[in-house]
Amino acid sequence: MSITTQEEFIQSNKKSWDEVAPRFFGRTALPTFGPFAPLESDLNLFGEVANLRVLDIGCGSGHSLEYMASRGVSELWGIDLSDTQLEAARNLLKANESILKLFQGPMENDHGLPHHYFDVVYSIYAIGWTVDLRQTLHNVFNYLKPGGVFIFSWEHPLHNRIKYENDSFVVKKSYHEEGIHQSEAWNIPAMMNQMKLSTYINELIQTGFQIERVVEDVVIPEQTEPDNPMRWYSLEKAALIPPTFIIKCSKPQK
Repeated sequence: MSITTQEEFIQSNKKSWDEVAPRFFGRTALPTFGPFAPLESDLNLFGEVANLRVLDIGCGSGHSLEYMASRGVSELWGIDLSDTQLEAARNLLKANESILKLFQGPMENDHGLPHHYFDVVYSIYAIGWTVDLRQTLHNVFNYLKPGGVFIFSWEHPLHNRIKYENDSFVVKKSYHEEGIHQSEAWNIPAMMNQMKLSTYINELIQTGFQIERVVEDVVIPEQTEPDNPMRWYSLEKAALIPPTFIIKCSKPQK
């Protein structure tokens, strides 16, 4: 993919996110990792974060940063593509503005953030928006101090391959097909990067990360009302395939 094409996708996504940001205020934020996924209280992937420096990639409305602030981190840093999302985050985190630093721009770019500095970098349901996974992971690796941890979640690559038709779930696309595509869940231009789970894992390894844990567990809540299997994230579909995956990895000590 050419640099010009990448930039066009990024600018298109920025425009879309600035428009839809209010719909996503507070959605899919820590301690939640994604639809039907275990909570951080169940997984304890982050462990004790008091007095640590954390960076949120795709920080959105700031609710994951708010969660980190409640756990006593020493510095809150965030990057997001959308000006509208960042404005919401600044308003949400006013009480923490003395330890808060937010940057507008794509995760594919290095925004002058300090290298070898952060104890924890994380991304909750945002990494699939990157148009250059390798460069994004390279940036994250540079931001982390040796021994630092990177944790991210995203929609499971199988999820949008399977559709509900004629009272059954059927495979509609090949799992092996990768690349930038228009998100079917959005009715405005929104380009996502479809990748296999093995691609994420192999790119992490190639970047230099050590994989510590891969989570595909599904938590099905007690059903309180009838479920519609046509919904993008439905109970019936989650009972068959995980909607969310989570990976924890670390930057080796020197």
